[in-house]
Amino acid sequence: MWSRIVARNRGSLLVFAARGRSFQSRAHPIPKPEYSVAQAVQLVLDQVEERKQKRVQKWERNAPKRVEKGIEDDGPYRNQDETIELALNLNLDPRKPGQALRGALSLPHGSGKTVKCVVFTRDEAAAKEALEAGALHAGGEEIVNQILEGTIPLDFDRALATPDMQAVLGQKLARMLGPRGLMPNTKVGTLVPSPDKIISVLKDQLAGQVQYRTDKTGIIHLGVGKGSFGSEKLLDNLKTTFNEIYEAKPESFGKGKKKSSSSSSKNQKYFLKAFLTASQGKSVKLDLRTVDPTSTFFMSEVIE
Repeated sequence: MWSRIVARNRGSLLVFAARGRSFQSRAHPIPKPEYSVAQAVQLVLDQVEERKQKRVQKWERNAPKRVEKGIEDDGPYRNQDETIELALNLNLDPRKPGQALRGALSLPHGSGKTVKCVVFTRDEAAAKEALEAGALHAGGEEIVNQILEGTIPLDFDRALATPDMQAVLGQKLARMLGPRGLMPNTKVGTLVPSPDKIISVLKDQLAGQVQYRTDKTGIIHLGVGKGSFGSEKLLDNLKTTFNEIYEAKPESFGKGKKKSSSSSSKNQKYFLKAFLTASQGKSVKLDLRTVDPTSTFFMSEVIE
């Protein structure tokens, strides 16, 4: 029931409507609870384990149906190892110069993803060592020609190159590698200065080096591990991620039309929102006090 309070002020009629709101609207959403990093990791892992058990139960429940259809099991049920993903909303406007973050970071326990790498170099010794180290293909212009002919499919995840192959890649493979994000770049460490360092860079890539980049709204999405890692390994990866993202903070940042000076940027927040989720789960909102490396509650429980 609406209750109206009528008040007259300088000849104008002001009508105030008041009612107890018992619904959720887009303008007045119910606030989402915030958790510390450790609590969020444990909550996400509990949800992952719950979904694993449900998949196994469904597999066992449908066993008679598979027998009726003549489907034979080739072994035990292979459950899904979900990826743990992090979303960071930063106070950045990529349209402004110097605020579009892009880089790569090496996680202490890797990302859990198998990475396929191709190495472009004219150094035959370095190419041979790259193949022995685990590269999918390695070589010079012969690898470029095989990709153009379709002999080597574009099913690899990373492309490493030395400076002597940069011009060839730009002329022949830029339109194929660029849209897929495979073009070697110094910002993400895939353009190696010399053939002597290409093996160490290749090993970092194969170990699960993660690349990140802000989208047009200033949000970074990246995988920080697998559900099978456990809480300790995920916390180590998250701690490294937060530190790396904070160290990459530009001198001046801030969203909005007005240009902010370096002095005003110091008073602005760098981390606006942070969420943790799994591949098939709901997101969990993180308490920014446990995300910001400058906070006294960084990676710890918040004491009210």
